[in-house]
Amino acid sequence: MALGDFFARLTGRKAEPEPAPTPRAPTTDDLLAALVRVEELVAGGAVPAVVASRVARVVRVVRETIPRLGNLGGSAQAYSVMATATDYLPEAIGGYLRLPRQWADTRPVDKGKTSLMILIDQLDLLGATMDKVFDAVNRADAAALIAHGRFLQEKFGTGSTGGGLALGPTPSTPPPDTGPPDTGPLEPPAGRGGA
Repeated sequence: MALGDFFARLTGRKAEPEPAPTPRAPTTDDLLAALVRVEELVAGGAVPAVVASRVARVVRVVRETIPRLGNLGGSAQAYSVMATATDYLPEAIGGYLRLPRQWADTRPVDKGKTSLMILIDQLDLLGATMDKVFDAVNRADAAALIAHGRFLQEKFGTGSTGGGLALGPTPSTPPPDTGPPDTGPLEPPAGRGGA
């Protein structure tokens, strides 16, 4: 007997239902495994090449974004990446694969578009969205790099050194050794038995 039921019987009140457990957020391994399952769905010619190439694009961008999800915190963009890997992408492909191929590829079902055309539109939208998220993640890192560069400029110098860090004046270096100075044509020493 659950604790809530015990107190309900004891007090004569109706027991309140136990709250549903909160699902845990997917881990990096969960997301990567979901992408592998998506790749397996489209492997071996299960979908036309136009679909496979779009799926590969979305999977690649999501895979590149996953290690940087921490930069997005709990934002809607981070959720979009997770949902694309675990829900949006597999559901779009699964819906298409459940249809007979010939019918899905040739029969208009919505505003003159076939199921194949609708899937391509969905994959293009997912691809464009994941590109924007990946750009946002990288912009955060780029902004940190820019801020660090400004700090270094304020701390150590103001001039550009072409990629090097200006730490103050550099010691002068002597000119390269070019040999003795040129004094003109060579002549025999004076006073030695000459003609």
